[in-house]
Amino acid sequence: MLFASGSFVQPLNPVHSTLGTTIVALVPLVLLLILLAVVRMTAWQAVIIGAVVTIVLAITVWNAPAGQTAKAWLIGAGTGIWAIDWITFWGVVIYYTLVETGAFDDLKRWLIGHATADIRVQAILLAWSLGALLEGLVGFGYPWAVIAPILVGLGVVEIDAIRVAAIGNNAPVSYGALGVPIITLAAVTGLPLMHLSASVGRIVALLALAPPAILIVLVSGRRGLRDAWPLAVVGSLSYVAGQYPTSQFLGPYLPDVIGAVVSFAALLVLLRFWRPKTTLGYGGVPIVQPVGPGTPAATQPDTTGTDTRAAVRGFLPFVILIVVVVAATGPWSHLGDYTFVKPTVTAISSLTHKATKISFAFAPAVGGTWILVSWLVILVALRVRRGQIAVAFRRTFTQMWGALLVAPIIFGLAQVFNFSGMANSLAYGFSRIGAAFILLAPILGWIGVALSGSSTSTNALFGGFQYSVGGLLGFPALLAPSLNSTGAEVGKPVAPQTASVGVSTSTYVRREGDVIRHNMGWTLVLLAYLILIGLFYRYVLPSAMQF
Repeated sequence: MLFASGSFVQPLNPVHSTLGTTIVALVPLVLLLILLAVVRMTAWQAVIIGAVVTIVLAITVWNAPAGQTAKAWLIGAGTGIWAIDWITFWGVVIYYTLVETGAFDDLKRWLIGHATADIRVQAILLAWSLGALLEGLVGFGYPWAVIAPILVGLGVVEIDAIRVAAIGNNAPVSYGALGVPIITLAAVTGLPLMHLSASVGRIVALLALAPPAILIVLVSGRRGLRDAWPLAVVGSLSYVAGQYPTSQFLGPYLPDVIGAVVSFAALLVLLRFWRPKTTLGYGGVPIVQPVGPGTPAATQPDTTGTDTRAAVRGFLPFVILIVVVVAATGPWSHLGDYTFVKPTVTAISSLTHKATKISFAFAPAVGGTWILVSWLVILVALRVRRGQIAVAFRRTFTQMWGALLVAPIIFGLAQVFNFSGMANSLAYGFSRIGAAFILLAPILGWIGVALSGSSTSTNALFGGFQYSVGGLLGFPALLAPSLNSTGAEVGKPVAPQTASVGVSTSTYVRREGDVIRHNMGWTLVLLAYLILIGLFYRYVLPSAMQF
């Protein structure tokens, strides 16, 4: 249907039944999740099928004009390439550049050398702080793949090491891969990026209080937590001390990276002045810490000049990344405001009866561009050779070519879903649940990532829908979409696609089901905790979720 101005008017109930329309609107999402989680189809193939089905339903059931529907898909695809691929590609290039030059190994060795023999210290410093740094830079399950083998080498049983790496990876997920999930959420909801970064940061600040204590229990039991609780407190609060202000004032690109760096610093200072009375190994077994020339690096810090050079070489790239990105994208910078083209397609919303638009602003100086600039500076600082650059690019393309295809296709799908009115019809149907939807919002995020394997995809698929349902139910505007993103955080340990990457360096390859079952219990505990946080922001502090 077309409005007098020529704009498409979205139908709210095209099949003349609220239940029937809701079921039909669910078809693309359910189909996509079945293809990914049940059929185990490759993600880029699944999203192509999902996009085709979405376009067909938009045109034939919701009567969206074919030309404008195609334009909406192209606008979404452009957003996926420039707002998502352009960031994740250069973030992974930086990671593999550090791997090829040995800078990342320098960082790992230095951290292990300062972790002491206590398994609780190792779990917090490595699974929590280093895991957050890896999630902030790369994501995609790589924190599991890197951290778990280190923990196994330190004496942790392999499946438990994978679980520790997975649970430690929970809180940083929303800001993973340099903030891509939040950028996705802003793109599909139309909400301001900085406000979404801030609202998710407020939830994560509370959510992040739990995992360090859980990690200590996982590696040493409850007894291990009794005399190491300062370690859990400092681990969680120091991460929040870096993550929270960054998410509030600098945006979504660096909360994990800065949170991890602050956490490293605070933990290492703590360990200079305090250590647990008893040194515990895996399982909470007391161990005697030897001292002398034969002492392993993990039990006796190296104080040589080589140690200092390794620390500088390992941390310098992250300092460069922070300085460049903060300088260019902070609130004081308007470099990203310059746009050359802004294609737009407009419809009349079936919920508000006002004009709503799908658009893509091509701004050259976006976050991904400054991550590229950071990489160029890192090349100079580390004196990277051409051969190392070539290998870094080759490994990045090998890992990412599928993900690079997924982003534009799934963004196109999401924007067709929004433009046609399918998202509004779905939201209207779910709004019949009433106020109890506040309990369902984080669960939908958990289900979405558990089935799709990606918090970015979960936000693309459910973010706009959650925003619309929240609006119909009178929730604070930012609450439901923020709970969708953080729900995806706590579902990551049971996501098959994430697990397949996470176990790639273990003997659990093609045995992801064993790992997922092992992770399930603690994931549900964290989901229940997140629901309580959602209730807190809904009924106690709703102003924190407004803008």
